Amino acid sequence: MISGKYVDVSVYQQSKKGNHLCGDSYFFIEEDHMFLGVLADGLGSGAIAKESSQAVIDIVKEHKFKTVKEIVDLCNKKLLGMRGAVMGILKLDFIDQTFTFSSIGNIGIIVLEQGCKKKRNIPSSGYLGSRYRGVKAMTEKLTDGTNFIVFSDGVKDKELSAYYFKDYNVEQITETYAQHCDGNRQDDTTLLAIRYKGVKG
Repeated sequence: MISGKYVDVSVYQQSKKGNHLCGDSYFFIEEDHMFLGVLADGLGSGAIAKESSQAVIDIVKEHKFKTVKEIVDLCNKKLLGMRGAVMGILKLDFIDQTFTFSSIGNIGIIVLEQGCKKKRNIPSSGYLGSRYRGVKAMTEKLTDGTNFIVFSDGVKDKELSAYYFKDYNVEQITETYAQHCDGNRQDDTTLLAIRYKGVKG
């Protein structure tokens, strides 16, 4: 687990059965005024998928202070001619006390306030580098103690209803998920558990 001033993050990642390299890539950073988290899943699996997902992460690192929509557009341009990828991006604004999330393809997010599920995001269709149809960004009020579960399509729907996603401790969430999920994954699997502790930490 990585514990920042305002945000705690814990990550579970497992490559597809038979692959040594995971085609998912992720990145997160906390600055004085914001937190940014990104999960990208390259189409396919293995090295080719990793190349595309890592290209997304490289763009995000370079342009982390741009808006969510601007970052997604830049990622789409970068992936033209490549295998393609889907992505989810979450930005917490500590000044405005808002969060913004956008997802292209099958990267999902669940928002839980004080342990209660508030909503599950419906991603935009398509994928970066080809069938990309523009950005839909969701911006809402940020509440102290909110958990964000960001996940690639290796996480099964039935797993997302599990009680342990309501845990306040993000490390406990990923550890319990690792214990309960099927270790022989049929797809690359990444789950980011992100907790906004609040401006007082």
